[in-house]
Amino acid sequence: FGPFFHTNSLQIWKTTVAFGDGVLSTKDTCIGSEICAELWNPRSPHVDMGLDGIEIFTNSSASYHELRKADHRVNLVKSATTKSGGIYLFANQKGCDGDRLYYDGCAMIAINGDIVARGAQFSLKDVEVVTATLDLEDVRSYRGERCHPHMHKPYQRIKTDFSLSDCDDRCLPTHQPVEWIFHTPEEEISDSSYRPEDPHELCGRLFTTCYMASENSSEDTRNRAKDLAAQIGSNHLNINIDLAVKGILGIFSMVTGKWPQFRANGGSARENLALQNVQARIRMILAYLFAQLYLWAQGKPGGLLVLGSANVDESLTGYFTKYDCSSADINPIGGVSKMDLKCFLQYCVKRFHLTALISILDAPPTAELEPLTDGKIVQTDEADMGMTYSELSVIGRLRKISKCGPYSMFCKLIHSWKETFTPSQVATKVKHFFRMYSINRHKMTTVTPSYHAENYSPDDNRFDLRPFLYNTQWHWQFRCIDNEVSSFTEQCDFIRLYYTSFTIETLHKYCTHTHTYIYIYG
Repeated sequence: FGPFFHTNSLQIWKTTVAFGDGVLSTKDTCIGSEICAELWNPRSPHVDMGLDGIEIFTNSSASYHELRKADHRVNLVKSATTKSGGIYLFANQKGCDGDRLYYDGCAMIAINGDIVARGAQFSLKDVEVVTATLDLEDVRSYRGERCHPHMHKPYQRIKTDFSLSDCDDRCLPTHQPVEWIFHTPEEEISDSSYRPEDPHELCGRLFTTCYMASENSSEDTRNRAKDLAAQIGSNHLNINIDLAVKGILGIFSMVTGKWPQFRANGGSARENLALQNVQARIRMILAYLFAQLYLWAQGKPGGLLVLGSANVDESLTGYFTKYDCSSADINPIGGVSKMDLKCFLQYCVKRFHLTALISILDAPPTAELEPLTDGKIVQTDEADMGMTYSELSVIGRLRKISKCGPYSMFCKLIHSWKETFTPSQVATKVKHFFRMYSINRHKMTTVTPSYHAENYSPDDNRFDLRPFLYNTQWHWQFRCIDNEVSSFTEQCDFIRLYYTSFTIETLHKYCTHTHTYIYIYG
């Protein structure tokens, strides 16, 4: 495809045609084609093709999977033939091409806004053919009622000496519209097209789980890991890393003469963070050691892949240690948000009867890297991050999808969160997020490869090509936020002052002229 050149030509089937956009004209209809991304374009070629009389559109696509994307794809195909009629043949790539993307199929055929045939999503078949019998007269009748004359430069017709139908087709029954049942995000994560009959046998062959406890780990967490491993049938190991941690700290102490302490024991913030990081990094080293030699120790051939466990939201804020247990060969959930993962676990409880997950869902997310108090956890992820995972999911989409900086994000959140937080509280959360985001952005350059499933993925390999070095102070943006907070505070104080001075009748008259302030603070 490209500009229309009259001087260049190509000989096809003994017919001279010009380079440029063209369509095939058969004896009974006309066929046009658009490429993958053009279906998503606001000026899709099928619009002008339909108005120019082309009746069949084809699209050989490579549309990769994201959670909740299938319904957008279906709606686009339906919309392409709803506006001006026609038949749309949509083919899509399947499987993985060695990149971080997965192509989920979903081939389909539509006519006049209805899907009449569809392929499977997540099919494991190498080839899947979708067919339908349709009547071209249905397209012409549809257009005769809905379409109006349109001045458009006509597409060059390339005439062919064949027909898509013959006289014997007249009595064939045509395909009727089908209802497309979409997978929920939880089903998409689980890939519902393949479920082993015996998950214990599968996990026993493929999956080795390892709980790496330290003196900061609770007995409750240890038991939850043990119960879940027993329920899914994995080969489970339970080891303690305290000896390795003390060995590393001993080397540091021998060189410096210092022994760092946790904050709970009187240490500084730097000591507290370093002691958490050394535990996390030792777990990564041990994970790779066992992955390489655990099967060897059992007299079995081969090795194991190390799986990571950081999610999109933790990556977005950098709430993990660089080169820690989040570093792995591949991260199956690295492209999934914490909220979707929680829903997925709830789905597994109901669908696969994994009741051990119930206690995991009820437990507060925690790294368990700081000392316990009376055997109980005092450190939680949400307290460390300064916001809940639900709030972080909203902020992540505003940052990645809406391209919001600190000030524009604040302006959006003071309205959507007005029932929960004051403008000052919103400002605090936004500032805290962007400080964490800018300080930890460099971690995205080494993040473990993961399957792309969420369109606000911070993976800088392809989907978030922003800088990884930022001025962490955000002087101008934070100053704008502070000015807005001061303005809101003054308006609120102004209303309180008049509220104490006015009678009810006067206040009612006043409120009719200040409904905006009452809306925000009333």
